[in-house]
Amino acid sequence: METGGGPLPVGPGPVLGTAPVPAATPPANNSFGKPRALPKGREFFRNQRKDSEGFSESPDLEFEYSDSDKWAAELSELYSYTEGPELHLNRKCFEDEFKTHVKDKKWTEVDISEHQAHAMRLLDGLEVTAREKRLKVARAILYMAQGTFGECNSEGEVQQWMRYNVFLLLEVGTFTALVELLSMEIDNSAACSNAVRKPAISLADSTDLRVLLNIMYLMVETIRQETDEDNPEWRAMRETFRTDLGVSLYNNEPFSVMLFGMVTKFCSGHAPHFPMKKVLLLLWKTVLALMKQDNLDAYNEKDPYKTEDPREDDDENEDNDNSLETETFPLEREEVLPPPIPHPTCERLSLPKGLPWAPKVREKDIETFLESSRSKFIGYTLGCDTDTVVGLPRPIHESIKTLKQHKYIAIAEVQIKKEEEYLKKPLSAGDEEFDLTPAEVLYQGILPSLPQYMIALLKILLAAAPTSKAKTDSINILADVLPEEMPTTVLQSMKLGVDVNRHKEIIVKAISAVLLLLLKHFKLNHIYQFEYMAQHLVFANCIPLILKFFNQNIMSYITAKNSISVLDFPYCVVHELPELTAESLEAGDNNQFCWRNLFSCINLLRILNKLTKWKHSRTMMLVVFKSAPILKRALKVKQAMMQLYVLKLLKVQTKYLGRQWRKSNMKTMSAIYQKVRHRLNDDWAYGNDLDARPWDFQAEECALRANIERFNSRRYDKSPSNPDFAPVDNCLQSVLGQQLALPEEFQMNYDLWLEREVFSKPISWEELLQ
Repeated sequence: METGGGPLPVGPGPVLGTAPVPAATPPANNSFGKPRALPKGREFFRNQRKDSEGFSESPDLEFEYSDSDKWAAELSELYSYTEGPELHLNRKCFEDEFKTHVKDKKWTEVDISEHQAHAMRLLDGLEVTAREKRLKVARAILYMAQGTFGECNSEGEVQQWMRYNVFLLLEVGTFTALVELLSMEIDNSAACSNAVRKPAISLADSTDLRVLLNIMYLMVETIRQETDEDNPEWRAMRETFRTDLGVSLYNNEPFSVMLFGMVTKFCSGHAPHFPMKKVLLLLWKTVLALMKQDNLDAYNEKDPYKTEDPREDDDENEDNDNSLETETFPLEREEVLPPPIPHPTCERLSLPKGLPWAPKVREKDIETFLESSRSKFIGYTLGCDTDTVVGLPRPIHESIKTLKQHKYIAIAEVQIKKEEEYLKKPLSAGDEEFDLTPAEVLYQGILPSLPQYMIALLKILLAAAPTSKAKTDSINILADVLPEEMPTTVLQSMKLGVDVNRHKEIIVKAISAVLLLLLKHFKLNHIYQFEYMAQHLVFANCIPLILKFFNQNIMSYITAKNSISVLDFPYCVVHELPELTAESLEAGDNNQFCWRNLFSCINLLRILNKLTKWKHSRTMMLVVFKSAPILKRALKVKQAMMQLYVLKLLKVQTKYLGRQWRKSNMKTMSAIYQKVRHRLNDDWAYGNDLDARPWDFQAEECALRANIERFNSRRYDKSPSNPDFAPVDNCLQSVLGQQLALPEEFQMNYDLWLEREVFSKPISWEELLQ
């Protein structure tokens, strides 16, 4: 699709709403010749103009997608602003304990041997039976994990001591002791029954759990961060820690299984005091730390225009980076395009024609093309034969050759064919050998209760979504943010309101990241593990839930300022806090957007893409739930990666939306054509495809479910369900030597049976010998 005699430029930047600007265009000036100041905050977005299709001319968002936010931001989001006073309580508990053993010296002034000795003393203190003493020791350990901030003068110094103290705690075995304490608190029936009976749950009901989860989160997040300054001992400890997290930390199960159990227990109503934000954050970072692998770059250096880009089509060409972050996709990869050649401003800049990715062709696409060609020109079909071209015209031969040149076989197709072989030959194929990767161990751990885990996560996501209305029967996710005494002034109410909104945003961020990580892990490990999780997400109404989440003013959500930077950790413990006013709280920070909210939106869009890719029944759910106008509003966010996944979701349903929609949304159609990967024979825009015709959607899901159940039964159910496949003993001595349990009635009437069946019947020995 070309305009003005040349191709549309394909390069960095957002997809829609940015008009090309000549190189010599001067900045907009006011009447005095000075650059015109831009309005700030909400007024800026409120005053944006809109084009004919409703896209606002909002500014480009300089957002860099990654596994997580900066380390300081991830640390600050662990604490709610209501927890602020507890930071100094932790310090007091540590200093009281430290001064009883070390006189007239600070923690930062003693040597490493004294550090190790005191860490061991604190570890022994966790084993006392008195709950109050144990809590004081846990607070002292938490202060160590927080970087002993009372002796630091800057945020960088706090973070430096955090790394040192965390690796020291890991070395003496603190994390294992914390896991045992956490298990004990989870099973604390007295605390659970008290919380169930209370009409209103507050921060005080989860004190013990919050202290333990805070320490564990700080340890996981700090150890996960790799730096060039790490010594070899720390690197070795990190790898051992990752292995322990994924395999044998507690009850020979991944640590994530314990955290998933906390989520389901909270949603069932048996433990409403669980601090769910901290549990979800720890779950996210645990999955991220036990499974991070080196990225295999799919970029083709010889021909940058033939890239197998995992981000552009990540639902079918997964890379081996099990994190959220994948390779930079063409919209943001500057090296894809050749360096610009200087031209006079009056000439048109010429860019290479074509798209910056190689098209893909599935085996099924080749079969469909051949079958339609044979039916048209010869009048017969050959089924799955993709080699016989007898009787077909020469142009068809060339087309098939081109299709086969771009043939792409996904790992999922190989795994499905291998699974079919196992089912065809259950005896001769033997037992399947597979590696116990962290993803495999995690799948085996959560397999028995995976449907309940997915339902619980989606329940919490629904409660935290900004579009959800408060209901009496919904779960209470604010137990670890509400203070014991409610605010009495306007300033306190505003601060608590910011804290509650921030709390919900962090929960959405954590859940979206966990779901996306698990889908990517399982897709890389085995396609049916991915399909099992994806199907239960669909059954739990994940698709309408995500669409409901986006059915809001998405620009307001992404630019929300629900944070008070002066109260963020570690800033609040090393600086004098200014006096907070209603005006300063309302103004918020000066950031152009909220990183965590944009991160959550992209994650949810990627999840929606993974659930609907190549699934016609789920694509029709997008159409039935009228997702097109909702997704189209999301294109107002000028961020290339987010717009890409919105366009992919619009692309898969375009053929079902009708001619009138396509006519009135030509700008969106052009953007899809320009920015989204296409197949060589991809008839995405029109209803001519066989898949666009009436479809038995229920049969499609049922067939997939049957395949998944056969896979799980064959691979993980060790008890033979079919007695015909059980091994047979062919040794005569072994069979005759077995002790058979005879029924009691038979033993009582044994003599009668001998007389009737043996002695009273004549035996013809001649016939027997013959």
